[in-house]
Amino acid sequence: MLIDSHCHLDADEFGGNALLVAAQAEEAGVSWIIIPAVEVANFDVVADLSRSITGCVYALGIHPMYVPQANESDLAVLRERIEGSLADNKMVAVGEIGLDFFVPGLSDGELKEKQEFFYSEQLKIARDFNLPVILHVRRSQDTLLKYLRRIPVSGGLAHAFNGSVQQAQAFIDLGFVLGFGGAMTFTRALQIRRLASSLPATALALETDAPDISPSWLHPASNSPQQLPRIAAVLAELRGQTLAEIEHQTTANVARVLPRLGSLMMA
Repeated sequence: MLIDSHCHLDADEFGGNALLVAAQAEEAGVSWIIIPAVEVANFDVVADLSRSITGCVYALGIHPMYVPQANESDLAVLRERIEGSLADNKMVAVGEIGLDFFVPGLSDGELKEKQEFFYSEQLKIARDFNLPVILHVRRSQDTLLKYLRRIPVSGGLAHAFNGSVQQAQAFIDLGFVLGFGGAMTFTRALQIRRLASSLPATALALETDAPDISPSWLHPASNSPQQLPRIAAVLAELRGQTLAEIEHQTTANVARVLPRLGSLMMA
């Protein structure tokens, strides 16, 4: 059993064929797919998609790259939707939230401040409802950690992690597991591969971020969740472990930090 801990199954790149894509992933050995929202406009889409596919669950949040066009009122909508979705066992986290200091312009002036405001307010929502978070982490590790220490939440997933060993350990200490996917499959991605091979096994999660971050054998074509077993095999090779060990450990890790998903898996 494998969990794709981060997949935008609702993306236009899938051409409305989400059911087929999910079925192909399941046939390849991917039992669960986590679909994070990115803005208020796709809250219903990810929720409906998850309810229509047995092995899919979702998170609700406002992605940092969608913050420029978001309104402060969207945060009230998110809080209301989270509260109203607590009875839905398919809703497992607040996400995708975080900070992006890589995209030109987002890390400057008012947009940087707006990103940080939306991030901190979404952390408060997660804290108030005792939910884990799914974090977007791009050149923003230390600032993300600063807010997590101010507004503690019940852990979660740090998606597409690419930081230092010290930063990785700081997230782990705060109850997070770190997502590794297509980027890890490139031999030139030395830092990511070092982290993947050396971090504690209990700190690792597998993801595709499909349709983005395609693995080396697909790039530059779009990614899909059915690539996860081959990505898992790369992680197993880097760590000198069997594929079965990687599957078991990463599945257990995600179930631990997303307890609503863990309960669903045991049902």
